[in-house]
Amino acid sequence: MQGASTKGVLSQLGLLEVQARSHRAQPQQQPQQQQQQQQSHVKELKVKVEQLILQRDQLRAEIQAHQNLQKLRMSLDKPCEEDEEMDDDSEDSQILRLMARQTQLRDLLHAHHLVGGYDIVKTSQGKGVCVSLATAYEGTYLETYKLEIDLKPTLRISRHNIPPFIPLNSIAEQSHMQTDIKAFLNTLSQHLNAFSSRKQQFKLVKELFHKSVEVLESNVLCSKLVLMVTVPRENTSVLCKLDYMDHTRCLPTRVSFECEDEELPDSPQWKKNCSLLMETPVHKALLTMKEMENIA
Repeated sequence: MQGASTKGVLSQLGLLEVQARSHRAQPQQQPQQQQQQQQSHVKELKVKVEQLILQRDQLRAEIQAHQNLQKLRMSLDKPCEEDEEMDDDSEDSQILRLMARQTQLRDLLHAHHLVGGYDIVKTSQGKGVCVSLATAYEGTYLETYKLEIDLKPTLRISRHNIPPFIPLNSIAEQSHMQTDIKAFLNTLSQHLNAFSSRKQQFKLVKELFHKSVEVLESNVLCSKLVLMVTVPRENTSVLCKLDYMDHTRCLPTRVSFECEDEELPDSPQWKKNCSLLMETPVHKALLTMKEMENIA
């Protein structure tokens, strides 16, 4: 029993001695750990400062390049003026000029996309655009109309050569030109192409049937056409009236006939002729009617 108690005391004394040593060593270890932590923190701060300096230099270079590009863009818009600050013979200057030209073309392509693929050129030193609206019928290019549009402070049509009977202001308002210029140009293009197509059809009627079909009436909008045709079998004349009430289309919305023989317009053959004129361009419909010997 005495041996066991002696061992217990000795173990406790050993434990106390170890704890005392650890307490004596701890004040010396803490300053070393703090110093290491401070050194590590200083290194991290130095790395961060170097990164910030690098970012600052990059931003300065980008700002300088942007300013140079802006100057070159202005010189491209005004080719008669020379930029005295730039060295035209330097390699950097040539690269910047190419970059300026690239951004200029990118802006034009973006505007070209916004307006739906119409041909545009800048006007008033970039403050406006001129839009070209080409018309065509059956693969043949006809008239080309132009619009000059101021971009600031709001979209405004400054000049144009659109025919006066085309309701330009009404189209701009109804298609919300201020918020959707693409829709406005599409609607206007429909009106212009339909008008040019009707005009071309009326011209072809006069050229192809100047001896057999008489054009009695038409208007500048080409929204009305009155023809006199001869029916060879009955040896009588028929008055054909074509109304084009939908000004975005080149086909009539209403066809009517007048004749001394009141039963003729209601006959099956002339009902077919009516459908033909409603669904086919007038000059082609007359050709078909002539081939079928419905008209002389």
